[in-house]
Amino acid sequence: MKLTSTDTLAADNIVGVIKMTIGEVSAKYDITVDTLRYYERIGLIPSVPRKANGIRNFDEEACNWVAFVKCMRSAGVQIEALAEYVGLLQANKGLERRKEILIEQRARLQKQAEHILSTIEKLSYKIDNYEEIFSEKGKVNHSKIDGKVVAPKVSTSK
Repeated sequence: MKLTSTDTLAADNIVGVIKMTIGEVSAKYDITVDTLRYYERIGLIPSVPRKANGIRNFDEEACNWVAFVKCMRSAGVQIEALAEYVGLLQANKGLERRKEILIEQRARLQKQAEHILSTIEKLSYKIDNYEEIFSEKGKVNHSKIDGKVVAPKVSTSK
């Protein structure tokens, strides 16, 4: 039995089957349409099924890939590493290499996290200093700003 375009459209509307346009996916996942097309073009998202008129028709599997890629990119996983990982995963190859990619990316992200935490600590220290400066009943204690003795600024205009 051969399916007609009417049959295909009816199948697209079966309850529980996700079918979304690229615009709908873009809105749902807060990713631009151009980015979705790019991700598909470079293989981060497997080829998305299309309607008879060529319009992308994202199904549940394609949406799952979008969610996965967005999660990894949002965490800072590099596109090159992600492309290699997804390519190996889709080909069901390179089990050890896939694990290596994930380990490398985790180490890179841990290093970034350590840097961020260090910066947060420095900012907290600076904020604490300002709290101390302003702690004297709303008056600024000019004698100690950021650990240095600083004279208050004096207006030189007459």
